[in-house]
Amino acid sequence: MDIAAIPTQWETEGRGAGARGHVTLPGSPLAPGSARALVRAALTEAPGVAPRLLDDALAVVSELVTNSVVHAGTEIDVDWCLEEDGAFVVEVGDRHPARPPRDATAGEPPYEIPEYGRGLRLVGALAESWGVTYRTGAKSVWARLPPGGNETPAGAGARDALEVAEDLAPQAQRADSDRDWLGRGALSFLAEASDLLAGQLDENLVTALTGQLIVPRLADWCAVWLEDEASARGGSYDGPARVWHASENRIEELRGALEKEPPRTGDGAGFGPEPYPWPGPSLGPQGADGTALAYRLVAGGRPLGTLVIGRCGLRRFPDEITGLVEDLARRVALAIGAARQYARQATISAVLQRGLLPGAVAEIPGMSSALVYEPCDKSGPSGDFYDLFPAGDGRWCFAIGDVQGKGPEAAVVIGLARPWLRLLAREGYRVADVLDRLNQLLLDDATEAADAAARALVAADGLAVTPGEGPQTRFLSLLYGELTPFEGGVRCTLASAGHPLPLVLGPDGAVRTAARPQTLLGVVEDETYVSETLDLLPGDSLLCVTDGVTERRCGSRQFDDADGLAAALASCAGLTAEEIAERIRHLVHTFGEAPPEDDLALLVLQAG
Repeated sequence: MDIAAIPTQWETEGRGAGARGHVTLPGSPLAPGSARALVRAALTEAPGVAPRLLDDALAVVSELVTNSVVHAGTEIDVDWCLEEDGAFVVEVGDRHPARPPRDATAGEPPYEIPEYGRGLRLVGALAESWGVTYRTGAKSVWARLPPGGNETPAGAGARDALEVAEDLAPQAQRADSDRDWLGRGALSFLAEASDLLAGQLDENLVTALTGQLIVPRLADWCAVWLEDEASARGGSYDGPARVWHASENRIEELRGALEKEPPRTGDGAGFGPEPYPWPGPSLGPQGADGTALAYRLVAGGRPLGTLVIGRCGLRRFPDEITGLVEDLARRVALAIGAARQYARQATISAVLQRGLLPGAVAEIPGMSSALVYEPCDKSGPSGDFYDLFPAGDGRWCFAIGDVQGKGPEAAVVIGLARPWLRLLAREGYRVADVLDRLNQLLLDDATEAADAAARALVAADGLAVTPGEGPQTRFLSLLYGELTPFEGGVRCTLASAGHPLPLVLGPDGAVRTAARPQTLLGVVEDETYVSETLDLLPGDSLLCVTDGVTERRCGSRQFDDADGLAAALASCAGLTAEEIAERIRHLVHTFGEAPPEDDLALLVLQAG
């Protein structure tokens, strides 16, 4: 999974015995996978950590964080320590003390929505000691794992569950590697399943992984129905069941039978496991008898679908198997919920992104243009933007900018800047005046936002707010220019506000800088900007880029070190605008082995 996608506060101290770490995670379905990945990275770096201890530590961290996500849903603190004797201690805290963890061994009744799993029973099987600590306004669960890990893999109860699964699964379809999986027990299986499911951003892939995990290990066949998001609480499935069977030639017939009697949906009653009618005729003579169970898939109190498992020749599933699948179903539901949330955000971001960028780039008489725009994060609005538009009176204007930050915050600034640039340009304001007014607009808007936030805070909590508190100033680097064609060339007036300076390439390969550096927009009150004018003659090319180009990294080096961008542009002499844009893009991508880590935008304007 992409850990960078989750906002965290992560600190570590040391690498050997005595090493410790802390991470703060949002109470989202992605938290367990993120916590596992961070702890795995830390323990892998620590010398002398036994593989068994690493596996057990990841399993315990996964279970405790999952428990907090499901039963608290608040921000989660994970603290761990590798003690001097090699023991591993982890503490997971949340801000929901009124709802203590459910211990399945104590006969406690389920919560109103039974999303719990094996929880502390399995943690207790691995840990030599564990406990719950209550503090004012918070609760935490801690566990201590012995050096080298637990010598009884996953505890006797978990081992029994997997031995039952081994007896039920068709041996002919097992791989030799499954013996290791069985030996580690239920917790390792669940940790493995969590790793596979965590961070998956496609609900269809989540269901496919679910089928692979269950068939044939735990059941002969399984099916997943997903509920329509638009009517999930009204009880409507979004399409046919996704079906898996140990024998592929039985899948279509089984799907037809299951579609005739899908599991019930609705208000969440019967979260399972519940008996499900046996589809005997579709399974052939050997499948005439068997048992099937239905599990409701619920995350955050919202029903998302139903999982059904079936095994031929059984009157009932053993309790060990039903409990294990129930725990797996909980993880599947969290993964589906996260995938759907990502899909919603991606859709919103795509719509928002389309609204922040021009639908088309204007054509300028006597000039050709080429654009490269590559946002680094496809899931949210980019911080880079561009525009090229007619301003009237024989003038065209262009802009390329970079907002501090990304996502909604960047979208707010771009949503202010781009329309105002067009409005001011078409009202006849010149380049320097446009930057003066846009700078003041950003400062005024940030001040109004801060005042509104302060008033809301005082109204809600009765708290005093000191001056300067609230949203920070919105910074914007911008290269803005005006183009006026004339006989024999194009006159260009431009100014750079905290932005990488534009470069001009002559037909002879000579490269020169076309502007002077000035202050970022949205920083200094009453800043006065100045513009410069140059004539672009036939064959001259103007290159405008964002810092995703100039600051592209390869180790400690950046692409523009030692005037690297100017050297790259000089090698483009004689090329068209599109060829120049493509060549610079290619050089930026191949500068480092890893993909670019920042948004990339470049604009080439060439006089014809």
